[in-house]
Amino acid sequence: MAKKNLLPPFSEELIIERLRFENPWWVSGATDEEYRAFKHRQYFSLFQPLVEETDVRRAVVLMGPRRVGKTVMLFHSMQALLDKGISPRQILYANIENPVYNNIPLEHLFQLARKATGNTNAKGWFVFFDEIQYLRDWEVHLKVLVDSYPNAKFIASGSAAAALKLKSAESGAGRFTDFMLPPLTFHEYIFLKGLDHLMIQVPMDWQGNLHRFFSTINIKELNNHFIDYINYGGYPEVIFSDKIRSNPGRYIRSDIVDKVLLRDLPSLYGIQDVQEMNSLFTTLAYHSGNEVALDSLSKASHVEKHMLKKYLEYLEAAFLIRIIHRVDDNAKRFQRANFFKIYLTNPSLRSALFAPLQATDEHVGNMVETAIFAQWMHRDWFTPWYARWKDGEVDMVGIDEKKLKPQWALEIKWSNRFYEAAGELKSLVQFCQKNNLRSALVTTLDKEGTIPLQDITLHFVPASVYAYVVAYNTLEQKRTK
Repeated sequence: MAKKNLLPPFSEELIIERLRFENPWWVSGATDEEYRAFKHRQYFSLFQPLVEETDVRRAVVLMGPRRVGKTVMLFHSMQALLDKGISPRQILYANIENPVYNNIPLEHLFQLARKATGNTNAKGWFVFFDEIQYLRDWEVHLKVLVDSYPNAKFIASGSAAAALKLKSAESGAGRFTDFMLPPLTFHEYIFLKGLDHLMIQVPMDWQGNLHRFFSTINIKELNNHFIDYINYGGYPEVIFSDKIRSNPGRYIRSDIVDKVLLRDLPSLYGIQDVQEMNSLFTTLAYHSGNEVALDSLSKASHVEKHMLKKYLEYLEAAFLIRIIHRVDDNAKRFQRANFFKIYLTNPSLRSALFAPLQATDEHVGNMVETAIFAQWMHRDWFTPWYARWKDGEVDMVGIDEKKLKPQWALEIKWSNRFYEAAGELKSLVQFCQKNNLRSALVTTLDKEGTIPLQDITLHFVPASVYAYVVAYNTLEQKRTK
């Protein structure tokens, strides 16, 4: 005999009351001032056109790590719709994490919203479901809505990014458009803090062509903000809250890392030994930017190699780490990826797990490198590499995926040493000569200039400026794609 459910579902009246509470614009005509006060993330200009595109029958799935501003972006999106004249009673927001909505089909919520507003016609509605991963089989529910209501637009967001991406790819083909919102770039950090005046556009002569680049009017101040960004800058809330910055470990570790490691990933992949994976991530975070081998990492972490591969896959799917693969001095890939580098996708994760860094700390160089790689990781059309061979190494190499040849090389330094002694950059010069590159970039602490060395032109740029340039150009290129 089947057991009866002792807890009755919430009444329809209670659910409607909650919907009215979450959608105050049904009465006021505007979203809460709390959300309107936040500056738009610069990715908003890429996201909103997808929301407003009603000719194509597709839902938009906004995904990304925890606390990067997805909910705020949804509210900015709803306010933009209101500003364009969309009826307040045709915009629905529901936070699926709320227990009141537990296991309620999305279509039923949509029906109740229409009942609550008196606007029973489904045509022209914009429907936002936040934290959608809390509904079992959400992807099936969302696909049914898209198919059943061709004249309504559905937008969903969620923080269990690994789960969302997996389910979206499996079930949403042709019906979902994924939009990834990354942690703050350094360019966005400068923008949100109102520090754009520090940056000035300058041309750079790169291999005979002028390219848009940047410099700064105050490198000392910019570097201070760059260290601030490395320590706290991945999350919009953190950069504006002195309280959170005074104890980033409590906020970021408990609200971001632990929820992903202890809840999101185990529920998605059925991980049994959560503590083992947690310990591995902590080790990787501390050594972000170092080259590792599976054998040595297995011994150091006391995790069997087959499980280690799975954990790395999980952590990468959760957008906590990124694995960067190696080429040799001829830019040839290795058949077996025995060696690779692991970077945090957001440098402030390390500071939260351990302690904020000072500009002169021993590990700051690795975190500067991590921060620069993080700017490149936002390009979903680009795969970064690093080069290493018996006698040398180059920190980052850009390879043409069609021609399989290097396009550029970058050496990342948090020091002026090589600006004063460029001849010591033997590995970089050797790599450029072997691969017919006539120029390369080298980051510094605060020096900038161009130095010819043998037949190679070395462009020296402060690391903070370079991080800003990469993030700026990433956004510009996304806008044109």
